[in-house]
Amino acid sequence: MRTDHVEQHQFVTLNGCRTPVFSRWSYVAREPYVVTLAFRTERGRWIEWSFARDLLVDGLREPAGLGDVRVRPDLAYEHQLMVIELESPDGYAVVEMRREDVERFVESTCGVVPVGAESGLLDVDGFIAQVMNV
Repeated sequence: MRTDHVEQHQFVTLNGCRTPVFSRWSYVAREPYVVTLAFRTERGRWIEWSFARDLLVDGLREPAGLGDVRVRPDLAYEHQLMVIELESPDGYAVVEMRREDVERFVESTCGVVPVGAESGLLDVDGFIAQVMNV
């Protein structure tokens, strides 16, 4: 069965806290360049961060990212963990998660849209028409 989206839930460590935080990865074919990482708050709301799937793919091998999102393998744990640093005007967070979980998510997204095939899913003319109607 072929699907147009991927969603994966897991617990992660946020800012070195002992209590894990429930998180959700998501990917949708209609936005083929973007992955979203969300964290569930105490009140049941989700805080979402969207960034390039390529950044996540590159971060599996080596440090990647220069801006608000930086991804890297955690060298202290022999690549068993991934570290994602998130920065905004409201604060800074360091997320640690199992590398295996990130790899499984990336593989699932490639089953929906292979890396390098993203441009074939974009409707550039439709996007321009939408922007022109603003």
